[in-house]
Amino acid sequence: MQTLQEKAAGWSGVNTADAFAIDETNLFQKLGLETFVALSANFYTRVYDDEEEWFRSIFANSKKEDAIRNQYEFFVQRMGGPPLFSQRRGHPALIGRHRPFPVTHKAAERWLHHMQHALDTTSNIDDDSKTKMMNFFRHTAYFLVAGDELKNHGQGGIACKHSSNQPAPA
Repeated sequence: MQTLQEKAAGWSGVNTADAFAIDETNLFQKLGLETFVALSANFYTRVYDDEEEWFRSIFANSKKEDAIRNQYEFFVQRMGGPPLFSQRRGHPALIGRHRPFPVTHKAAERWLHHMQHALDTTSNIDDDSKTKMMNFFRHTAYFLVAGDELKNHGQGGIACKHSSNQPAPA
């Protein structure tokens, strides 16, 4: 029986060690709050302007400003900063928070497409940090896909054992 982490590693092509290399450096101290705010604003501007209606519809019931705040607060918290997200919203519980959304392979790839462009065009993010962050995002996106599979098909040979720190794209 595969764990969610094992499914995520297989589908994403990112092994768990590379996915959690973000923990080797305090990226919050290195990059600062403003970089995470800019990254999230850059990302969600792309998402809300996406030419694919099916993808935009996933975010239709969310206010862009709220989505930006949720994401940067989660990123800050997960990457070494203060627990902004948990203080305001409670435990991230990523699979549960993404339960209402269709977190498919196609949606994960579209999300990752926008995140890669946001990382590439946000100032002050060095190449090493971009690589670590993108590995984390890719693995986490597929962690959520595995969680969505549980929702849609029962356990289907996937163990629910996963790290309580496992974050995912907000």
